[in-house]
Amino acid sequence: MGTYSDDQLSHLQTLEPLYDRRFSKHVHDNVHGNIYLDKLSLKFIDTEQFQRLRDLKQLGLAYLVYPGAVHSRFEHSLGVYWLAGAAIRTIKAFQGSELDIDRADIQTVKLAGLLHDIGHGPFSHMFEREFLPRVLNGSNWSHEDMSTKMIDYIVDEHNIEIDSESLNRVKEMIIASHASDRSTKEKQFLYDIVANGRNGIDVDKFDYIVRDSRACGLGCNFQFERLMETMRVMGDEICYRAKDYLTVHKLFATRADLHRTVYTHAKVKAVELMLVDALSEANQYLDISSSIQQPSEFWKLDDSIVKTILTDPRQELKKARDLILRIRRREIYQKAGGVSLKEEDVAVSNVRIDLTRGKNNPLESINFFKDYDCDEKFPIRDDHISHLLPACCQDTIVRVYSKKPELVCEKLLSKLILLC
Repeated sequence: MGTYSDDQLSHLQTLEPLYDRRFSKHVHDNVHGNIYLDKLSLKFIDTEQFQRLRDLKQLGLAYLVYPGAVHSRFEHSLGVYWLAGAAIRTIKAFQGSELDIDRADIQTVKLAGLLHDIGHGPFSHMFEREFLPRVLNGSNWSHEDMSTKMIDYIVDEHNIEIDSESLNRVKEMIIASHASDRSTKEKQFLYDIVANGRNGIDVDKFDYIVRDSRACGLGCNFQFERLMETMRVMGDEICYRAKDYLTVHKLFATRADLHRTVYTHAKVKAVELMLVDALSEANQYLDISSSIQQPSEFWKLDDSIVKTILTDPRQELKKARDLILRIRRREIYQKAGGVSLKEEDVAVSNVRIDLTRGKNNPLESINFFKDYDCDEKFPIRDDHISHLLPACCQDTIVRVYSKKPELVCEKLLSKLILLC
């Protein structure tokens, strides 16, 4: 799944001279096949800052439950780059003159796809959502904002020639999912390709849903190609054929299923809680959080911080070291219940799983069209999708873990006594 046929590849590669294979290098990807890299993109790729993404596992600590989940932010970024280029070239092939799509538009969309995760911290989203808020009193630092700073740093550090207007558009496309001034942008549909804050359908999800499912050995019957081949811009917004509404719903349902079964798996969350405790203990001695505002220091931070803590002999790091050793020995926090525990004995995980729009159905914010002869766009009501859809599209899971294995043993012993 996710690999294009020879005919599809041929079609995509002939849409735009920027992808002339005579003037580009290529890498072979296990999801998309050959990915062709243009010269400007290679200037970013061939930097130590971008190569750092090889040392960031895409799914953080999930590999401790799903051993195959060891793919990196590097390959995901190349995949999003490729899909972003394919999406804009497909739109250009059918609506290029109508929408005035030029080479600069194609280049900026591709770069936004390539660089959207360049500012990501270690261990997937745990770093910014769990660790930083604890050590920095509710920090609202985001990897998207850091990506914009990293891009400026890379351009300056490596003297990459790119005009300031294009550079600003790349950065705006990366933060488009939470930008508030998008209504003032020309060609707003371009900002929906990589990070879609309007309705949540974007090539970032196309790539990671298929890539993560494959790495974890899970089936995936969501076919992004169907949406890529038929998307159409109407009223400065990317719309989809009405007959594809089930494919759109499957995108959000598959994403939610990955959150439940992989990203927030009970044991994955237990290990994350342990690592947050370990990093918090080590932070005052290793200054882990001090680099988050300085790209010149931040790019040196990756998943190897665990090995740094584990091999540092200082007594001050003993608590952090012991926690990481427990993770290595699979002595992880256990779900607690039925026994009196002190606050310091427990760790709590509060997880919300939704379809990208909280309690609301994301299809409410997506517009469709009947066929290519029709210029009217419209949403599709829930009852036209399925009568099996839930009334609320958000689930909350609260888990309480005991930090001390002996307390879990006491709990089990007390239950056995009661049974006797």
